Amino acid sequence: DGEFLGLVGPNGGGKSTLLKLMLGLLEPERGSVRIFGRRPREARGLLGYVPQFRTFTRDFPISVGKAVLQGRLGRTRRLFGYGADDRAIAARAMADVGIADLAARPLGTLSGGQLQRVLIARALACEPRILLLDEPTANVDARVETSLFDLLRSLNRALTIVVVSHDVGFISDYVGRVACLNKRLVCHETSALSGDVIAEMYGGGAHMIHHHTHVDPAEPGR
Repeated sequence: DGEFLGLVGPNGGGKSTLLKLMLGLLEPERGSVRIFGRRPREARGLLGYVPQFRTFTRDFPISVGKAVLQGRLGRTRRLFGYGADDRAIAARAMADVGIADLAARPLGTLSGGQLQRVLIARALACEPRILLLDEPTANVDARVETSLFDLLRSLNRALTIVVVSHDVGFISDYVGRVACLNKRLVCHETSALSGDVIAEMYGGGAHMIHHHTHVDPAEPGR
């Protein structure tokens, strides 16, 4: 509990496959996967998942609040619709990611950073113990990337976070450990990362570059 783990590696190295194994969407050909001692399909209620965002239909008629409420599907005690407790949990999730004031906004009017916060809030609405994120900053600028990782650092106080990223230099400033996956999985403390480790992971010809972005206080997720 409470770990912030970065999962990095080249394309085709197995990152998405590992997430699917954790979510119970794939079965391992060899060995076994356990999450808190349970098989992945039995542990789905303990996981919140934020998929990699690409595109969506901006005229789809749904508000931010209703999108976040979808995280209660399969969790609500009601046979039909959502109860007051579900709405309270969704409202708390929106507040936790700084979008409480956007609840009535149509989803299609949001910026990329705001939309990512909606997806994170939806995952939090299922009240997970582990939050899995697949490249959550792939389509945002550097300022929004920093803002989102600051948010994840804050959320990490209450739950374990596993985030897939290609930017090992950036995430090493946030995560406690980095899992390097290229057909085989090797974990490193961030303090142990070096150019040699990165070159071995990516098959040579790679260099680790640290970059820092200063973010002025502004509306979150812009």
